[in-house]
Amino acid sequence: QVQLVESGGGSVQAGGSLTLTCEGSGVTLSRYCVGWFRQAPGKEREAVAAVDRNYNTLYTDSMKGRLTISKDSAKNRLYLQMNGLKPEDTAMYYCAADLASGGYCYVPIGDAEPFFVYWGQGTQVTVSS
Repeated sequence: QVQLVESGGGSVQAGGSLTLTCEGSGVTLSRYCVGWFRQAPGKEREAVAAVDRNYNTLYTDSMKGRLTISKDSAKNRLYLQMNGLKPEDTAMYYCAADLASGGYCYVPIGDAEPFFVYWGQGTQVTVSS
């Protein structure tokens, strides 16, 4: 059974940093396209970043330059380091896995959500001004 469990969310002031962690079980994250999505209140869920089996990375334009997505194959974890956080980054952040695309990520990342069929429960990020 595939399970994804996020952690690392919290409350920070604008300009601060957070690192989110997604721990996988029942799935080897390094073999697949895995990514982070977010959903703010009243808004649709959107892709934030993804990384494929070859460690190629994709980022949403709105957060590009402030994010680093990475995988630790030994620990079977996915990370999202976020810097220069802004109040508009406040959202629930979800880890997700695409197990059907042979380890490659659909591009553009903004259209990739339908391919991600396994999701974590989310971790809240709140950025105050």
